[in-house]
Amino acid sequence: MRLSALARLIKPLPAFFRRAGGFIRRRKGRILAWTALVLACAVAGAALTGYLTVRHVVSEIHHVPVNQKDLGKRPPVYSTTSMNILVFGNDSRAGLDRHQQVLLHTGDATTGGNNTDTIMVLHVSPGRHLVTAMSLPRDLMVPRYQCDAGGGHPGQQASPGSYERINSLLAIGGPQCLWKTVEQVTGIHLDHFIEVGLGGFVNVINDLGGVNVCAPFNVNNTVSGLVLPAGEHHIDGVTALAFWRTRENIGEGSDLQRIQRDQFMSAQVVKGILATGLLGDPIKLFRVLSDLAPNLTIDSGMSVTDLLHLGQSLHGLDSKDVQFVTTPVGAWPYDPNAVGLAQPTADAMFAAIAHDVTLPKGAKGGASVRAGAPRASGAATPSASVTRGGAPALSAGSRKLAADATPSATAGTAATPTAGATAGAGASPSPADSASGIRSLAASNGGINAAAACSSDAAAFARPNSPAYP
Repeated sequence: MRLSALARLIKPLPAFFRRAGGFIRRRKGRILAWTALVLACAVAGAALTGYLTVRHVVSEIHHVPVNQKDLGKRPPVYSTTSMNILVFGNDSRAGLDRHQQVLLHTGDATTGGNNTDTIMVLHVSPGRHLVTAMSLPRDLMVPRYQCDAGGGHPGQQASPGSYERINSLLAIGGPQCLWKTVEQVTGIHLDHFIEVGLGGFVNVINDLGGVNVCAPFNVNNTVSGLVLPAGEHHIDGVTALAFWRTRENIGEGSDLQRIQRDQFMSAQVVKGILATGLLGDPIKLFRVLSDLAPNLTIDSGMSVTDLLHLGQSLHGLDSKDVQFVTTPVGAWPYDPNAVGLAQPTADAMFAAIAHDVTLPKGAKGGASVRAGAPRASGAATPSASVTRGGAPALSAGSRKLAADATPSATAGTAATPTAGATAGAGASPSPADSASGIRSLAASNGGINAAAACSSDAAAFARPNSPAYP
């Protein structure tokens, strides 16, 4: 009897547990469904936030279209696996707050203009194993080429036999005018341009955590606002910009010495970038680009993705793989404050970069000043005779080239520099050969690589405008 009663009690239990199990499974299923929905919303929200962030950064970067009409007949592409980027700064005070403007002695947003005191051709060798930054002095005299008006720029007509400072071209014809002139003068085919404002420079240095610089004596420059005790210092973006801009009342007061000092500081920046692993971290890289974006202008052929990919492709570089050189120049006979190209050294450097080949060892000797347009192979070198305007007149052969300086046939149409033939104007070498060859540029031309210590920059502060120092 007891067993039958117990059986009656147990008999309903399986059904009960089946119903309970079904309830639990249904509840668990609903919980999983809600969890999946929440996760999906979170992922979608993160993706949307990321998209809006990228879109915001893209919208803040200024893009300028550069087309064939703007550039005329261009130099040939000798090395299809290398990249040449025109990098320059402008004097715009945009992006600097009032406190920074006062500290930097820059004046307000209405001060200055659109001049370019820093102009470089950044050459990235095949395989992304070597980077060469060639500086063009702000006071370099270049032929006056035709540049279209537009975008708030007046433009100009070509004027054969006339010359102008290279740092004036941005205000005259915008980035297109500077791009065109650099290509015609150097014979280097440029792929893109990057323009950085003063505020962007400050932001990048701050994002990197500052930079080390050295001064062989106490500096108190009333023009740039740089105040720096003797020795090595770790400085922020505002002080770094003051250091970068310091030219007057120090050393020789020349732009060439300013370039030297800036190259030593650039070397320290490169070391800082490599030490932090910035180039291998897409998130950090994008953060830097975000802070730079409001003060960044690039050609419309370059995207944000291209910039990020370029940065990441250089991740494996060592500091000794980045070198800084200055375009060889000499005195300009008609203005003591200007410079002209020193030949044949300048053409040899241009050709080495254009072809990514070894700089000829004998190219350093016998330099002479020439500011004329690049000449065709076999064309005469511009003579040093003086026109009524006080500038060197072109010889008969080169006068024809300069006379055709229009978008359809510019002064560089007939050729690249003659040194191109000397430096190997034939077939492009293999990436391995070119990478090893172009490494001699810094050593052959008084340049440095990024491994240089900032304490090695004493010569860039040399007198007569500086105090004596050990």
